[in-house]
Amino acid sequence: MKQVPTVLTIAGSDSSGGAGIQADIKTISAHELFATSVITAITAQNSKGVQATFDLPPEQVEAQLKAVLADLKPAAVKTGMLGNEALVESIARQLKKARIKNLVVDPVIKSSSRKTLLSKKGVEALKEKLLPLALLVTPNIPEAEILSGVRIARPQDRLKAAKAICKLGARNVLIKGGHAKGNADDFFFDGKQHLDFGGERIGKNDWHGTGCVLSAAIASGLALGLDVPSAIQKAKGLVTAGIANGIGLGNGSGSVDPMASLFKIQKRFEVIQGLSAAIDVLKGNRIGLLIPEVQSNIGIGLPGARGAEDVAGVPGRIVKNGNDIFTVAAPQFGASQHVAKIVLTAMHFDPEMRAVMNIKFTDSILRACRKLKFKIASFDRAKEPKSVKQKEGSSLEWGTHTAIKKCGFVPDIIYDLGGQGKEEMIRVLARDIGELVEKILKIHRWVEANPAGREKDTWRVR
Repeated sequence: MKQVPTVLTIAGSDSSGGAGIQADIKTISAHELFATSVITAITAQNSKGVQATFDLPPEQVEAQLKAVLADLKPAAVKTGMLGNEALVESIARQLKKARIKNLVVDPVIKSSSRKTLLSKKGVEALKEKLLPLALLVTPNIPEAEILSGVRIARPQDRLKAAKAICKLGARNVLIKGGHAKGNADDFFFDGKQHLDFGGERIGKNDWHGTGCVLSAAIASGLALGLDVPSAIQKAKGLVTAGIANGIGLGNGSGSVDPMASLFKIQKRFEVIQGLSAAIDVLKGNRIGLLIPEVQSNIGIGLPGARGAEDVAGVPGRIVKNGNDIFTVAAPQFGASQHVAKIVLTAMHFDPEMRAVMNIKFTDSILRACRKLKFKIASFDRAKEPKSVKQKEGSSLEWGTHTAIKKCGFVPDIIYDLGGQGKEEMIRVLARDIGELVEKILKIHRWVEANPAGREKDTWRVR
């Protein structure tokens, strides 16, 4: 029988699925840990906010908690919405009796829609009974102000607030920066030293469930044996990925996807498999006449790709021998900076356009693209700014951006007529690898079927 560490979440139920118990269970599961739960309250909410809350009776919550602690021995515990002072006191009493070491307290006081989720007496009970048991407490700025009595108007005020919270008994404090202006930098204090955990703010939207996911991820890291700073750093990475791949449901705030990192691993595998299969199809169709003198490459980005490491390509490029094509290595992510720049630039304008392949420029190949009614755009290397020329690897990014800007959308084809030491080139763009292969084969078949046109082809390196 497989044995895995258990993480316990003690929190409210979120009917929208974006926060609370539901988000915690998904987060813990994403760490390949076993999630157990104690529900403290039921909320009626959706993407627009919390409409109503219903705290469970203390005896029901206590019965749940006793059952879990008596048998399942959690390696870490996190608390979220606790509702009122009776629940806080009951939970604190049971956790103290169980001698829980890895306790992460997310002091949920109000929802993002400003609905009260912990009574005033509950806040006092939290400070007196639960914080002294906490290895880490993770307030946002408004919660840190309530717990510490310190107004946080400037970055330096966070240290004063953190010290005040530590005096309440918490061994470590993480003041989250989501409510601050600028980047979402979190401030950590261990009672002696402080650290800043930098965090890029992604987009302008408010995201539902960030605090729940962060605290559950930290608890999961602790259960896996990480120290507190390492668990925080890893958790922030998971939250960042969850926001970057957030889910928009309903008409209000989007929800963080704590499973995004897990799904990304699966998606990376699928992308590599799909790219490998596509290359086999192109090899089988012997498309050597489309391969330029500088050789070719083919690539596809992950959904939401943000860097070259998220774009798969062919190491060493695609080479030809007559009509046959060959690759020297299997596809991998980050294999081609050139392909990545084209893909990422196209995705900037249209996130769905994730695939590209460069092919030879000849009159007949361009004619084929027109006959096939592909949408075509171009750029002129002679107009490339000197600042772009001087920056290594910027030409393709500039050229792709210029061509798309000119036509107002991401076309099927972007070509240029070369320049000093630069071969003329056609780039074929598509939504996915299947559509890209289909376009390449259509071009290949048209050119093969019209050999007379190839006799008049021109291409050159200037």
